[in-house]
Amino acid sequence: MTIRSRRETVTFRHPFRIHGIDRLLPAGAYPVIADEETIESETFSAWRRVGTSIIVPVEGVLGSVEMLSIRAPDLADAIASDASVAND
Repeated sequence: MTIRSRRETVTFRHPFRIHGIDRLLPAGAYPVIADEETIESETFSAWRRVGTSIIVPVEGVLGSVEMLSIRAPDLADAIASDASVAND
């Protein structure tokens, strides 16, 4: 089994919350890392997400960051909530 990590940047225009993180995060750009493993069969090969992490500032420590494990659906919900605030 092969595992790969994909990195993308998600930008929030407003302060936001993600389920599993017990604080309000400031608006800004956040690196998100998606870990995926291969699913192989005789007829196809695909990737399945097995973990998602976001890099956020450490509360109260200027310039420090931490990587927190989150669920991909929770990230999608936070992105959708941020977009709906922008449309209000």
